[in-house]
Amino acid sequence: MLALMSAGGVALLFAALAMPALIHWLVRNDIGQHIRDDGPATHAAKAGTPTMGGIVLIIAAVIGYLAGHINTAVEFSKPGALAMITIVGFGCVGLLDDGLKVRNKRNLGLNKRAKFAGQILFASGFAVAALTWAKTSSTLSFTRFDLPGWHLGPVVWALLAIVIVIGSSNAVNLTDGLDGLAAGSSTQSFAVLAIIGYWQFRHFPIYHLQAALDLALVAVAMAGAALGFLWWNAAPARIYMGDTGSLALGAALAVLCLTMNVTLLLVILGGLFVIETLSVILQVASFRLFHRRVFKMAPIHHHFELKGWPETTVIVRFWILAALLAALGLGIFYADFLKVAKVV
Repeated sequence: MLALMSAGGVALLFAALAMPALIHWLVRNDIGQHIRDDGPATHAAKAGTPTMGGIVLIIAAVIGYLAGHINTAVEFSKPGALAMITIVGFGCVGLLDDGLKVRNKRNLGLNKRAKFAGQILFASGFAVAALTWAKTSSTLSFTRFDLPGWHLGPVVWALLAIVIVIGSSNAVNLTDGLDGLAAGSSTQSFAVLAIIGYWQFRHFPIYHLQAALDLALVAVAMAGAALGFLWWNAAPARIYMGDTGSLALGAALAVLCLTMNVTLLLVILGGLFVIETLSVILQVASFRLFHRRVFKMAPIHHHFELKGWPETTVIVRFWILAALLAALGLGIFYADFLKVAKVV
């Protein structure tokens, strides 16, 4: 428990205290956000707000994770290290994208192929290393490795893992359109994953996960870093995370669920990000097939903005929805534990 408190606390404090220095440097060098031309008109005033705050967020998470191992009994694990490496990798893809946007002075960074290639590279590296180096189970999992316990085999599991990691990173990226929305929502998911990891550690005979506590450290470090960033990102935002932060946050959610053997539970724990992504898919499909739009604008948070909801109202209500879905995921996990505990 001390290790978890240290990891989360250090990550939170570092992110919150280091962010003003980054904001000052970005402002001094005139590095700011470029707003999409087809976005809500009210967002025009946000142009020029410092971006790439994900740099500090990721550094804070790494420092918090390392701090959780100082003077504690928690040992470094291969799954934990792999998770952090993948998070940093996706952050680097986002940083390159953000850097090009700043250089081009437009809301266009890497082209779709280059961005997807970077995501494929790190997602594939994670999938292969998870199976061969970190020895992650290749069964399909919901709340534990043997539920449903379908043996997918290394090839199918790796392909599924790649799809999940890339899909999750893009889902959070799509959600990052309002001040504090992605940071606040992901904090709740990471907090639940930290609880799940600690519970798996305390009940090893049920979950058989050696690295559970180390993965819980990754989760709580990400939660602390996101919360520290949120201090400066809450409306009206002083800084944005950019793709640097959003791609890393999404990848972190996916790799944690995959290595903690709660793969399918990700759909519920990150339910808000699923809804945001589905809204975009539905909008595009409807327009291409029927030349009609389902929403005023996608992702769906912009739809409610255009319906007249104040931005802060949309943010808080979506945070509530994210919290309810994260709590539902935790409830399902605990209900399954109670059922298995009776048998064991």
